Amino acid sequence: MSKIIITCAVTGSIHTPSMSPYLPVTAEAIAGQAIAAAKAGAAILHLHARDPHDGRPSAEVEDFMAFLPAIRAETDAVINLTTGGSAIMTMEQRLAGPLAAGPEMCSLNMGTMNFALYPMLGKRIEWLHDWEEPFLRNSDDLVFKNTPRDIECVLTLMGQERGARFEFECYDLSHLHMLHHFVDRGLVKAPVFIQFVMGVLGGVAAEPEHLAYLKQTADGLFGDDYMFSVLAAGRQQMPMARLCASMGGHVRVGLEDNLYIARGELATSNAEQVEKVRDIVEAAGRVVATPDETRAMLGLKGSDKVGF
Repeated sequence: MSKIIITCAVTGSIHTPSMSPYLPVTAEAIAGQAIAAAKAGAAILHLHARDPHDGRPSAEVEDFMAFLPAIRAETDAVINLTTGGSAIMTMEQRLAGPLAAGPEMCSLNMGTMNFALYPMLGKRIEWLHDWEEPFLRNSDDLVFKNTPRDIECVLTLMGQERGARFEFECYDLSHLHMLHHFVDRGLVKAPVFIQFVMGVLGGVAAEPEHLAYLKQTADGLFGDDYMFSVLAAGRQQMPMARLCASMGGHVRVGLEDNLYIARGELATSNAEQVEKVRDIVEAAGRVVATPDETRAMLGLKGSDKVGF
């Protein structure tokens, strides 16, 4: 497959405002960076909301709606809303924004796991907000809950009832088997879009041999009925994107996954990462997919059927 989908994860819920002055947390900044990333070549924009006052992860509908219409007005990129939210949110909180917005795509985590962020405390940081340090420190006792019941809930409410398709986030081998379970139950239909999430402490490490085995396993489980993409957290972001592109997969970048553009150099925007990965994948002979080509590839319902 020559066409390659670039996803940009604009802000996320992992990094905190003190880690980078370029991390967008206000609605204006999230919208501006998302639009710029789309213009740079991102066909899919993966979005979380933030509290505009202190940058903490937000589940409030008004925080989503503060940037979604502006992005849609300026770009035809596919909007992909998180259903993971933050690992400290309840399922009801995590689904508030997506239920109100009715996007074309949602992310969906395929298993309960440890989600350890506390190693980020090893860097010397002057905290801007009181919530940041405890948020990271307490992740040594954090379980990111995504049970089969939770997964079925999201598939039903967002998929069957609202027509969203999914970026199935698989952090480990077992998540592929859980996804196959829901294919067997008829709750997931082809084409299946799998995001291999690598490099989070609690999930699979970002190593080439792990990616090869994940793809081999997915080939056996899903045959020709799936597409795969890779995001690698931190410094392996671009090397794993290059490898994935050479394997026929798709790629995801963005400040949710990595704050840097090079060793020791903060990325000044999401668009900067999109431009860099675009150069990488085009050098590998791939052609960047447009939003409408992406809609056709993934079988999306169309931007005229969203709620914002």
